[in-house]
Amino acid sequence: MAVAGAAGVQHVAAGGVPELAAAALDSEWSRGAREARIVALGGGRVIDTAKAVAAALGGGSRALAIPTTLSGAELTSVHRHATGVDEGTPRVRCAVVICDPELAASQPAEELAASALNALAHAVEAPCTVAANPVVTLASHEAARLLVAAFVQPEPDHDALALGALLAGYALGSTGYGLHHVLAQTLVRGGLVGHGQANAVLLPHTIAALARRCPEQLDALAEVLGEHPAAAAARLCELTGVTRLRELGLDAQALERCVEAAAVRPQLDATPPRPDRAELRAIYAAAL
Repeated sequence: MAVAGAAGVQHVAAGGVPELAAAALDSEWSRGAREARIVALGGGRVIDTAKAVAAALGGGSRALAIPTTLSGAELTSVHRHATGVDEGTPRVRCAVVICDPELAASQPAEELAASALNALAHAVEAPCTVAANPVVTLASHEAARLLVAAFVQPEPDHDALALGALLAGYALGSTGYGLHHVLAQTLVRGGLVGHGQANAVLLPHTIAALARRCPEQLDALAEVLGEHPAAAAARLCELTGVTRLRELGLDAQALERCVEAAAVRPQLDATPPRPDRAELRAIYAAAL
């Protein structure tokens, strides 16, 4: 229905959000558009592209989302701008979200597990950031509980996964990124691995780094889950079919470039103390 009623359809190919959003802005349907309604039907990359397009168009343009993964992007105002758009341009949060659990949790089994780990990473990291607050922590705990419990039975609980992803997206949208997401995003932005896979493989190892910084927060989450978050993440990672970065074709040389790229990201300040290159290298090496 969303596609049939659209004035124009833009298929979002592989690539980075800045380039994808720039291509959409150059399409016939977007030229001269004012107060446009950009509906994203897809995962995080598609939703972030829609947000970037709406931000670039301005003038009352709005992004709307129908998520097909557990990315949580529909609940955040975090996105990269389209190529050529000034960094000072206000970023956009989706004005309307239609979340159908069967659609949001519709990926094949291994991809669904990786997407759930991406959402779990939001729930783990948000309470460990400098912007955390009691509401964020409550939302994160419930999100983590739902996401982990969703895989207890042979068939994943789609309702629990969808709600858990929304709550986790809300939490991260409130606090912004920290150590884990910097490391995962750096792999993705370098075109080395997919978004879900990066989060899934790294999370058991970044949790250890977060636990050194925020032991009380991780202990509280462990009480909610009935196990340490790192153990839960490692168990779910097994469901993705990939548990090491080397299985995705990465080597120490590629990760060294990621260390340099991640080390300059300002978001590392959100989970103090700011990790140095040696710690970033050690986390990547542990996941290799």
